[in-house]
Amino acid sequence: MTQKTVRLTMAQALARFLTQQMTVVDGEKLPIFGGVFAIFGHGNVAGIGEALHGIKDTLPTYRAQNEQGMANAAIAFAKASFRQRFMACTTSIGPGALNMVTSAALAHVNRLPVLLLPGDVFANRRPDPVLQQIEDFGDGAMTANDCFRPVSRYFDRITRPEQIIPALRRAMQVLTDPADCGPVTLSLCQDVQAEAYDYPESFFDEKVWTARRPQPDADELSTAIAALKAAKKPVIIAGGGVLYSQASKALAAFAEKHGVPVVETQSGKSALPHGHPLNMGSVGVTGTSASNLVTGQADVVLAVGTRLQDFTTGSWSLFRNADVKIIGLNVQPFDAAKHESLPLVADARVGLEALSAGLGIHKTDSDWATIAADGKAAWLKAAERALATTNAPLPSDAQVIGAVQRARPDNTTLVCAAGGLPGELHKLWQPQEPGSYHMEYGFSTMGYEVAGGLGVKLAKPDSDVIVMVGDGSYMMLNSELVSSIMLGVKLTIVLLDNAGYGCINRLQMATGGANFNNLLKDTHHVTLPGIDFAAHAAAMGAVSRKVSSISELETALAEMANETRTTVVVIDTDPLVTTDEGGNWWDVAVPEVSVRPSVNEARKGYEKALASQRIG
Repeated sequence: MTQKTVRLTMAQALARFLTQQMTVVDGEKLPIFGGVFAIFGHGNVAGIGEALHGIKDTLPTYRAQNEQGMANAAIAFAKASFRQRFMACTTSIGPGALNMVTSAALAHVNRLPVLLLPGDVFANRRPDPVLQQIEDFGDGAMTANDCFRPVSRYFDRITRPEQIIPALRRAMQVLTDPADCGPVTLSLCQDVQAEAYDYPESFFDEKVWTARRPQPDADELSTAIAALKAAKKPVIIAGGGVLYSQASKALAAFAEKHGVPVVETQSGKSALPHGHPLNMGSVGVTGTSASNLVTGQADVVLAVGTRLQDFTTGSWSLFRNADVKIIGLNVQPFDAAKHESLPLVADARVGLEALSAGLGIHKTDSDWATIAADGKAAWLKAAERALATTNAPLPSDAQVIGAVQRARPDNTTLVCAAGGLPGELHKLWQPQEPGSYHMEYGFSTMGYEVAGGLGVKLAKPDSDVIVMVGDGSYMMLNSELVSSIMLGVKLTIVLLDNAGYGCINRLQMATGGANFNNLLKDTHHVTLPGIDFAAHAAAMGAVSRKVSSISELETALAEMANETRTTVVVIDTDPLVTTDEGGNWWDVAVPEVSVRPSVNEARKGYEKALASQRIG
């Protein structure tokens, strides 16, 4: 039987394929691709550009301002969608493509799906070297896009039009796989984009992708159940995998039935509502005193959907019980077995349900619940003090957080990344719904915030998306503010201006260093810049306002709530003040020798702290 075919360019085939990939969210069938972000250049405008124009009424193309910004927005869309939907990004070759490498690493670290489609050189090599081509003197096949290889879960270079068939099928498998999920890069040679081929019509059949939920191995499950039954002081660490698995209800049911306190990573925060009695809050370096109290004493730690990053483990110094056992409930075996954990490779929701069934009516002794409850009560009092307004000349980040939460308490999704704000938000923000706290702290990417807010709003158009960002991060990448206005996608941006990199300045001081090159006043300069951030935002089309106090901030946020355009509120803050309560040591190596006494003194403290680290 002759196979039916349709003649298309490779780019047209790619575009048509994307429109036929579907998923089911809350019982509704939806396109799995929420759109394509594109910045066109000579390496993609004629091929991919023409192909996307042909499907623009089916799959929207969004024009961005910066390649890294648009990729960050696409990744934020996937994170806010709990990985059920994602986006694609296309660029020209050379600098346009390489601008997405940082974003690829961000997605790789955070296990988030995004399809990257950078243009590449000519496969036929006739016009070589072309504009923006990187030439390797010893490898004729090497191009700039090879930089994507170490930060892609799957990489392919398309040098013939028919190669897009297996490449796209493999790409979809990776993008939708709960264990291997991450960025896919298909490097598209620009001449091949325009070449035609007789594609099988079946390649464009509609396909519905649904979430795979791996079941636990019987032996691993029985080992984990035995460990939990023997535990006197168990703790659950809730990571981002709880949210991606949509396992919040299963987590709450498990914790309540078996009397186990829950602590949350940056990615896992909002897995339980802030007010849940067993939610001790943030854990680790930026943890609450309650979370770090119970985690430090725990004899069994059930780590659910977390890769156990150093901020979570306090650089592996937080687990102070010498006999502690870690159960790694994770869909990815690599994460499940870290630090000699007892692996339980399974979907988070399925795994929690299986563990609970195996535990039966078993419940931890009430004395442990009392310790946890007392710890949380003490922490809530400390948090209340940190959030309260004072008469200080400049407010702290914590006081700004309190004002934002009071002014806009309902239907809010908070977006942030990198710097000092994540530590304060991890401790102090009070989310109520799963996914209402959106933090990029896996790769800690400065400049993510505004673009990330755009992606979150595209994924959650009915949510009040509030972006909190410091002046340093805003300066690095703010251009997608324009995109939000172009698209009619309203964000509320609260910009905290502490005149420099306040977080790293504090770390510099804590490790004995001199104030140097972080705060603007401590840099090599002739004139200090007086940046008018409100005027800058207004010049890009935002509704903006500079406020001078916490009360003015609350008023501005309330008054600007009904604006239809993106709004920016700027407030000056103190670069040195942070919330003292909570927290844990973090391993930042201090010089072993120095001419500065303060560094030598810090080194003594560092060596003492090293003794508390788990090895192995």
